[in-house]
Amino acid sequence: MNALTRFERLDDVFPEMFRRLVRPTMFNVESPNEIRVDVSENDKGYEVRAELPGVGKEDIRVTIDRNFVSISAEIKQEKEEQFGSNARSLVREIYRGSTTRSFTLAHEVDDKAAIAKYENGILKLSLPKRSEGVSRTLNIQ
Repeated sequence: MNALTRFERLDDVFPEMFRRLVRPTMFNVESPNEIRVDVSENDKGYEVRAELPGVGKEDIRVTIDRNFVSISAEIKQEKEEQFGSNARSLVREIYRGSTTRSFTLAHEVDDKAAIAKYENGILKLSLPKRSEGVSRTLNIQ
C-alpha cells in the first residue's frame, strides 16, 4: 500500500481542460504545470523536494495540518519578443496565476520541527514524524 496519497482539487480539472482546448489558437504561451515532487521516508521523517522554477521564495506557502501537506505558489512570468535592434515590442506575453500541490502522508508531521528551504528553484522540506499534530504555515528560508 502506498503511504503517499495525492489530493487533487476537482475545480482545477475544468480550467486546465479549457486551457488545452484554446491553446492552439493562442500565441505560444507557456503556463506552468503542476508542482512536481519527490518524497522519501526514513524512520525519523519525510524529505520532500518540489520543483518551483522561477518562483520567489516570498511567493511560496507551505501548510502542514497533521499528515496533510500543501504547497502553493504564486507565479509571475513575463516574456517579451523583439525582432531586430530597432524593433518595437509587438508581442508581450504575461502569465500570472497560482499552482498548488497537496498530499497526505502516512504519519503525522511535527510541524514545530519542520524545515523549509528554497534554493535554485527547488523547495526542500524536512518533515519529522510525530504522534499528534497541529496546523502551521512554514517560513521559507
